[in-house]
Amino acid sequence: MKRRSFLVTSTAAAYRSVLGANDRVRGAIIGAGGRGRYLTAQFKEIGVEMMAVCDVYEPNLQAGLKAANTGAQSYSDYRKMLEDKSIDVVIVATPDHWHARMVIDSVEAGKDVYVEKPMAHKISEGFDVIDAVRRTKRIVQVGTQRRSFDLFQEAKRVMDSGKLGSVHLVTSQWLNHQAALSNRKLEGKLDWEQWLGSAPKRSLDETRFFNWYYFWDYSGGLLVGQAAHIIDAIQWFMNSKEPLAVTCTGGKANLPGAEVPETASMTIEYPENYLATFTIGYKAMRYNAFNDQLKQFHGTQARFDVGREWYTLYPQQNSVEMVPALEAKRPGSFESASRAHIRNFLDCVRSRKEPNAPVEAGQATNIVLCMAMESLRTGRRLKWNSAARKVES
Repeated sequence: MKRRSFLVTSTAAAYRSVLGANDRVRGAIIGAGGRGRYLTAQFKEIGVEMMAVCDVYEPNLQAGLKAANTGAQSYSDYRKMLEDKSIDVVIVATPDHWHARMVIDSVEAGKDVYVEKPMAHKISEGFDVIDAVRRTKRIVQVGTQRRSFDLFQEAKRVMDSGKLGSVHLVTSQWLNHQAALSNRKLEGKLDWEQWLGSAPKRSLDETRFFNWYYFWDYSGGLLVGQAAHIIDAIQWFMNSKEPLAVTCTGGKANLPGAEVPETASMTIEYPENYLATFTIGYKAMRYNAFNDQLKQFHGTQARFDVGREWYTLYPQQNSVEMVPALEAKRPGSFESASRAHIRNFLDCVRSRKEPNAPVEAGQATNIVLCMAMESLRTGRRLKWNSAARKVES
């Protein structure tokens, strides 16, 4: 056995013997923006001691420290933070283009990781994450929290019951309204070069910093941000993994200053003989979160509609007014999904079992998202060569 493999295996074994069911887990956050502070508060509420905060923007760092435990250490360089051997788990809540590198560095440092979706910004990065996680034997949970939400778990059981018959078409959408990009200005020190990381070098740009979602170098807009949840749920419900091909179309960006359009649609072909579509439309009217998203599984015997906090099963019928055979509506319940996902992660940190959203599932979704971004930008239908792990025109 190589010395590196021995050390990794020994560390994992020691961790299992030291961290018992009643031991307090010590956590750290990388990226203390709005989502990062939300997750910090959730982990802390569940019982994790949030003892370190890292951010390259001073106002976020200070706000993150307020959300963490008293006496938490501050860092502007996450690599320095990873040197702290007392940290058990790391939360990665940075812009997308940093996710993979930070996950890999964290597991290499002996940490377990909760990473926000999408798992990576490039397909190759996703495979690098899988290789690192499996080699180091660390626990990594991707932040697709529907997999831990009890309502979605119930819906998954409906899917698996056979009531729908064969499903060859899944349609989905996420509609809402965004008026404009943020016009915020810097209010403190920012390490712009470190924030850019692997992205192309450019002069400091406040619009890009505060609206990174809408620039190709760092993300793929709400097309990727919301599809990460929806496509993951579709693949989970349909028991499928990688696609056969992806096509994505969109109009011009209707948010002045944005590169990524807020209105677009992707079509995904799967080897399990079904077609899935996803449409993002953030220049529609404003919706209550209960009504803003929909997945419809069109079976030969029934149609299954799944929203954020509800589901309805419609069996085959010819009446004008369709009558559901099964339905559930729980407005306001989705807030519990993130906490359930975090609890599942922490349970797996202790048991060393696989979490509900493992890296392989994260990469299966990441492949679709990355292909959609490329298809939208090139105007081509792209095929996935699974054996060669590459995209082909």
